[in-house]
Amino acid sequence: MPPSEIAATRPLPGFSDIADRFDLCLCDVWGVVHNGVAAFQGAVEALVAMRERGITVVLVTNAPRPCSVIGEQLASFDVPASAWDEIVTSGDVCRALIRERAGRPMFRLGPERDLPLVAGLDAPEVAPEAAEYVLCTGLRDDETDTAETYAGLLDGFAARGLEMICANPDLVVERGGRIVPCAGSVALAYEERGGKVVYAGKPHRPIYEAALAIAEEKRGAPIARDRICAIGDAIRTDIAGADAFGATGIMVLAGIHAQDLMEASWDQRHGWFRRQSHRPVYALPHLVW
Repeated sequence: MPPSEIAATRPLPGFSDIADRFDLCLCDVWGVVHNGVAAFQGAVEALVAMRERGITVVLVTNAPRPCSVIGEQLASFDVPASAWDEIVTSGDVCRALIRERAGRPMFRLGPERDLPLVAGLDAPEVAPEAAEYVLCTGLRDDETDTAETYAGLLDGFAARGLEMICANPDLVVERGGRIVPCAGSVALAYEERGGKVVYAGKPHRPIYEAALAIAEEKRGAPIARDRICAIGDAIRTDIAGADAFGATGIMVLAGIHAQDLMEASWDQRHGWFRRQSHRPVYALPHLVW
């Protein structure tokens, strides 16, 4: 259905207004629970309250790292384990994709902090000219690099028809009030050169299916799609993914689209939503109870 035919996004004072409608919350992490520097206390309190109401909370993030690493990061921000039931990352999905290519030489593009993603896997890391596929976890230095920094590499990979696994489909993310590029921006530049990309995270279905399977096992029963909400701050990943999966999309405005939305009136926000490829069912400035 074209966005113009979808009902207008409804302002939401707090999640408690709709809590009784859901059994499962799939919640984004970066931009909703924290900004890469500190946690949002209101969001943490809302997640704890959801679980106290009997809602299963699965944190679903495009972080290109295993879920255990994200748990450690949340703990460093003083986010209590009572704020979630499970964590599913694009890194978890990505590791499965790498296992399918066991033994094949790989070129890894990304920062050293993403090395836990390939730990223990049969993924020999080689020079660009020897690679049979590419793993992109991000930019080597997301403070200074852009996708075009790697133009020569990408041109060479595309000319050889190499497949790229993108471990984080996000184009950008907020870090302490700044917007920095992610692996998705490199993957998009590669597709524009005719390269083939396999995406591990949101908005693609595998990460949602993994999260739902974990939640259903935890609850011991199937969960209807109309009893699932997905909270996030990005139209392209969080809201598009929720829509495709049949979940109720809830958008946090104070994330990567804050410049367009936080100082706008609701009339202006509705106009902005109408111009997007996907539209959330609900929106609120920050996740609060």
